[in-house]
Amino acid sequence: MIVPLEEAVAGTCGGKAGSLGALLRAGLPVPGGFVIPFATYLAAVGEPDPGRLEEPGAARQAIKNHPLPAASPAALPAALPAALPAALPAALPAALPAALPAALPAALPAALPKALSAALPEALPKALPKALPEALPEALSEALEGALGELGDAPVAVRSSASDEDTGQASAAGRYESFLAVHGPARVADAVRACWASLFSPRAIHHRRSGEPRMAVIVQRHLDAEVSGVMFTPGGAEGTTEIEASWGLGPSVVGGTVTPDAYRVAADGSVTRTVAEKRTRLDRRGERLVTSEVPAHARTAPVIDDVTARHLAALGAEIAAVLGAPQDIEWAIADGHTWILQARPITAAPPPGPARTAATPPPPPSSRPRTPDTPTSSGLPRTPDTPPSSRLPCIPDTLTGTPGSHGTATGTARIVRGPRDFPRVRPGDILICPFTDPAWTPLLRIAAGVITETGGVLSHAAIVAREHAIPAVLGIPDATTRLHDDTLVTIDGTTGTVTTTSV
Repeated sequence: MIVPLEEAVAGTCGGKAGSLGALLRAGLPVPGGFVIPFATYLAAVGEPDPGRLEEPGAARQAIKNHPLPAASPAALPAALPAALPAALPAALPAALPAALPAALPAALPAALPKALSAALPEALPKALPKALPEALPEALSEALEGALGELGDAPVAVRSSASDEDTGQASAAGRYESFLAVHGPARVADAVRACWASLFSPRAIHHRRSGEPRMAVIVQRHLDAEVSGVMFTPGGAEGTTEIEASWGLGPSVVGGTVTPDAYRVAADGSVTRTVAEKRTRLDRRGERLVTSEVPAHARTAPVIDDVTARHLAALGAEIAAVLGAPQDIEWAIADGHTWILQARPITAAPPPGPARTAATPPPPPSSRPRTPDTPTSSGLPRTPDTPPSSRLPCIPDTLTGTPGSHGTATGTARIVRGPRDFPRVRPGDILICPFTDPAWTPLLRIAAGVITETGGVLSHAAIVAREHAIPAVLGIPDATTRLHDDTLVTIDGTTGTVTTTSV
């Protein structure tokens, strides 16, 4: 029913958990934890029924037809008696309304105001308290409580580990739910069900190529990272290790909401770097994740030194040797110790990096005024690390950013600042965004290219762009104001340039 993380294997616990288990068995620094395997998911939810997924938007449409009254959230069980079964696995309708807390988070965000959807699944347990005790089998609830007790009374990270996730064919980067700073058995149970439900989110179904995946869930001790980032190990002994790093928790880097420092560690141990201006950071405060501004003196300071970069590269080489292939690795430094949070096969290598030196100047400081801390409920921060432009709007001939994904494309510029702009995107458009949340990845299947104001080449968006073989240029400051809708633009993801045809 629950498997210690060090015993996890991909066949029963998914690729993400299987890799972490292998690294623990090899003595590498992975935070301890446990896995709720496929078998437990199937016992609780049942075998998926492909016929139920023919209308993945049914639950979302049901919410639109029966909006959630602010004064009576308990009305949800009565409001959705017939529409949800078309979007849920076969075993779930019989369990309604007990299944609602797990089933709705995947569908609601596209239909509800941002502030409300961000509070899910936290708000649903409060709204439906009578349903929650039956939402997990009693034996699993007891096992979960016991396993959490062994980790101590501390926050944990709850992460998906699906059967189609972190394979050699596709990373599934950002496709399923993961949560940080989760505390207490009840909230962990909510997060587990939300991970299960994310198998049937519109985003997941949109990306599904074949078969019906299963979901395991990893629960690990949460790390309050001072520094975190992503590392790509080289394809051979003489290759270069690529590292991106920023202050605070890792979702800022993997989600592309900050432009991180970039380090390249050559086979001879030499290190070159580009230091970015890291305006914001994500941290835990109690049971919340909060985005705050980085103090001015730290924004342009390197987050790691050359010794640490070389240590990370050596650790990456060990991980690649254990797992038998070049790896995309998420790492963190907490209390002076380096930890490995995730390792998966590299599915699409980034373009060759530009020449980098420690003396590369950071972008000029922004005149953006200070803003209050922005709380988030899970995963990715909601506030992009991009200031509004202080320039008058103009359309430049050429803009230069970081090459993120190979190729060139010419198309119509489409400014996308958030989900409200999604319906405006047409096949062949060039997306121009502050950053790209994982929820945006379906757009990359119809876009001809993507341009972002922040983010690094190892972020989820860049990885997905490479998997879809569309060009990407990242880290162009104020791109959403310096470029205009309906302008014809050419993007070169290999050189990192964006060219317009008019001024």
